[in-house]
Amino acid sequence: METYTEVRIFTKPKNVYNAIAKEIIKLILNSNQEVFDIALSGGNTPKAFFKKLSNKYAERIPWERIHFWWGDERCVSPDDEQSNYKMTVEYLLSKITIPEKNIHRIKGEANPEEEALRYSKEMEKTLNSRGDDPVFDMIILGLGDDGHTASIFPDQLELFEHEQSCAVAQHPISGQKRITITGNVLNNANQIFFLVTGENKALRVSEIMNDNEAAKLLPAYYISPTNGELIWFLDVEAAAQIS
Repeated sequence: METYTEVRIFTKPKNVYNAIAKEIIKLILNSNQEVFDIALSGGNTPKAFFKKLSNKYAERIPWERIHFWWGDERCVSPDDEQSNYKMTVEYLLSKITIPEKNIHRIKGEANPEEEALRYSKEMEKTLNSRGDDPVFDMIILGLGDDGHTASIFPDQLELFEHEQSCAVAQHPISGQKRITITGNVLNNANQIFFLVTGENKALRVSEIMNDNEAAKLLPAYYISPTNGELIWFLDVEAAAQIS
């Protein structure tokens, strides 16, 4: 099965959030799976999306069927302001009723190498598999100003071929260590949703969409699920430079 890629452009960020929420609801309700595994993204754009999800759609989603995972995490404690987990708790998890066993957090406070291995094993034990790699029903990704996604940065493209399902990455400027899902797992997902808003993302989006030579340096360029669907959800500002 080849990757099916779609680009959807909306006038305002709130319309982007509504569209993704409705797509998630449709996919879950149309699925005969008892469990639906979703890997979440961190950052400011998902924060606004989580707020919309918990405020407007909480009663329409069968949370007991959803298991939440994280695409990446900073190596900080779960109560640190930089923690993706803390942000998700504040804007989503604390607002809904979901079984504790359905939450699979990356332990950013642990030894990074040991935690990357532990999370890899938890994914491989818990998730369905296709080939040698675990399968997420859905992964929500963001796009950094530098073209990174999850915590795979432009100088660490080798993480797309990493043998573990999770690995330790390092922010190229701050040097902060992070734990990230690696490329083989990302591209083994059934659905990948890119959630991208704002004019500061327009250049990177255009490089990827226009298949520019510069795009080959960007990790997000290499997101292409081999057995699934890729949908870019953009606002008009993020899409402004697409030719």
